[in-house]
Amino acid sequence: MELIAKEMEVKIGKKEIVKNVSIHVKKQQFVGLIGPNGCGKSTLLKSIYKSISPQNGMVFLDDLDVLKSPEKKISQHLGVVGQFNEMHFDLTVHQMVLLGRTPHKKMLESDTKHDYGIVEEALKRTNLQDYKDRSYLSLSGGEKQRVILARTIAQQPKFMILDEPTNHLDIRYQIEILSCVKELNIGVLAALHDLEMAAHYCDYLYAVKDGEIYAHGTPEEVLTPDTIEALYQIKCQTFTNPVTNGLSFAYGF
Repeated sequence: MELIAKEMEVKIGKKEIVKNVSIHVKKQQFVGLIGPNGCGKSTLLKSIYKSISPQNGMVFLDDLDVLKSPEKKISQHLGVVGQFNEMHFDLTVHQMVLLGRTPHKKMLESDTKHDYGIVEEALKRTNLQDYKDRSYLSLSGGEKQRVILARTIAQQPKFMILDEPTNHLDIRYQIEILSCVKELNIGVLAALHDLEMAAHYCDYLYAVKDGEIYAHGTPEEVLTPDTIEALYQIKCQTFTNPVTNGLSFAYGF
């Protein structure tokens, strides 16, 4: 499923946060948004998945007009994994993941053997089989994030948005979550802070600065010393990591 967002504009009060941004994610492409804190990445994503309303713009998943479609219809195609997933009531991990089936259910429709099979597969993909009877509230931040990913996988989305899902996690959980999403082979649009992660997992990047697209292209085209300095106001050298054979970065002031 392709995602096309055209001419997106978002204002909060009188301040323009997102300024005429257009993004294209091709079928099965993993596309990253990079840029400093406050540049508008998360706001752009929220306007795409309708958490906030843009003042202007269009969003399409193939022929589905996202901004004009009901939430349930969108949720049958689009899954979202955000940065913070706190809740004040307790469910088991299995119950949390089963909530991912909600967009596919009619009102008061019971869960079926088919639903339970999908949930078991989602738990397996995220290495959570041994956690299914655990309390969600008892889990660490990284474990909770894997549960949210499993719940999203149980939706069986054809496209996924990652709204800074690994920002507060240690390196192990970052790799687990991004690797799991990559293996789904669906279209993905992700806001990422870690440039090495962006270089490793993304097929294409959009660099955001002051609410606008500053640069876009492959990781090799975008993650240059000049662009990194323009985005983050920091000196940087890039080199090929001998372990991963991908881009790595050395920073200085």
